[in-house]
Amino acid sequence: MTKPPLTLYLAAPRGFCAGVDRAIKIVEMALGKWGAPVYVRHEIVHNKYVVDDLRAKGAIFVEELEDCPDDRPVIFSAHGVPKAVPAEAARREMVYVDATCPLVSKVHIEAERHANNGLQIIMIGHAGHPETIGTMGQLPPGDVLLVETPEDVATVEVRDPAKLAFVTQTTLSVDDTADIVAALQARFPAIVGPHKEDICYATTNRQEAVKAMAPKADAMLVVGAPNSSNSKRLVEVGARAGCAYAQLVQRADDIDWRALNGISSIGITAGASAPEVLINEVIDAFRARYDVTVDVVETAQENVEFKVPRVLREPA
Repeated sequence: MTKPPLTLYLAAPRGFCAGVDRAIKIVEMALGKWGAPVYVRHEIVHNKYVVDDLRAKGAIFVEELEDCPDDRPVIFSAHGVPKAVPAEAARREMVYVDATCPLVSKVHIEAERHANNGLQIIMIGHAGHPETIGTMGQLPPGDVLLVETPEDVATVEVRDPAKLAFVTQTTLSVDDTADIVAALQARFPAIVGPHKEDICYATTNRQEAVKAMAPKADAMLVVGAPNSSNSKRLVEVGARAGCAYAQLVQRADDIDWRALNGISSIGITAGASAPEVLINEVIDAFRARYDVTVDVVETAQENVEFKVPRVLREPA
């Protein structure tokens, strides 16, 4: 039977970013250096396929440091951790490796610098997200206030409107964050912003590729995990950019083929913690059902690479 034609728009950049790639390498190198098991506090990145693969190699994922024994190495996830966590690991004389993305660490340093200059910090982020918890945990309680929407800005209570700075989670919607920043600057004209935007290059680049791709496609799929902030933002960006149907899928098995009935074009992208193997799996699923023509929509090229910590590059 003849397959119906389908134009498949493939976003570029998509998938793994440098911080995710580094974090996964850190776990693999720790297993190579110290053997299994190696403990990881929180999912190293938000992707079930990646976590399951590392678990099969000997990584044990836990939520809290108290779930780790003293005599095995522990790795902190790419999202970052409150200061109290490495302090407790040091107190217990544990071997630990911090896999926090360097761009998240930059935000931590920024927040501390502002606090040392006597400024109270307002963080734009999502309540309960590990990155938000980690950034707010760099300073004592009350020194960092969280806002999630422009409406929150209207009600936030600060110590001194003339002594404020803001930082952001690195995986937010660029457009949503701009609205919140505008609300902050309108209410607190003296507020100090970051030297360089906190939203990371990978988040920005993936959102720009979606904005270019979405108006062309009848539907769009984002390959990523439901607990991945940057993946969920790509779905939102796609819908706002004019794509009538934008959905998040973890694997090809999650595709709702009935919802895609009658389409002639599809956009495919992936969150920063989704490996290329899952993207290829989704493309293969479309090839099995359609006569696919692939059109790459490239809006940026990435060549960023982060070094792994020195402890993993030294002999055991």
